[in-house]
Amino acid sequence: MPTKVLYRTSATATGGGRDGHTGTDDGTLAFDLTVPKELGGPGGDGANPEKLFATGYAACFMGALRFYAGSKKVKVPDDAQVQVSVGIGPREDTGFGLDVSIRVSLPGVERDVAEDLIAGAHLVCPYSHATRGSLNITPELA
Repeated sequence: MPTKVLYRTSATATGGGRDGHTGTDDGTLAFDLTVPKELGGPGGDGANPEKLFATGYAACFMGALRFYAGSKKVKVPDDAQVQVSVGIGPREDTGFGLDVSIRVSLPGVERDVAEDLIAGAHLVCPYSHATRGSLNITPELA
């Protein structure tokens, strides 16, 4: 938990949940949601919670990567990329669970330095903190 909250935002979902609407309460983001065909829905171009989680985690991890690299006085290349893949499926016990993977591309950065940056980012990223202990995520070099 943070020792001091520096920023807070909120979002509201309406409708059927995965086939409803969601957006930030300040109006800066809004999405119609569509259930993927793989989960019994119509599919299509709509957003879904897994897409939203993947985009948020990717952006957060990139920020954490740059923060950690700065603390080590290492420059992250402008063409660096973080790809987060989010899958969903039934759990053995009950309900559904997520499967998350992170792949990081750091062109021109030596392998040992890149692996240190990725591990360090995973230690400081708030999304990584939130999922630690509930998801098995090992970020890897692309």
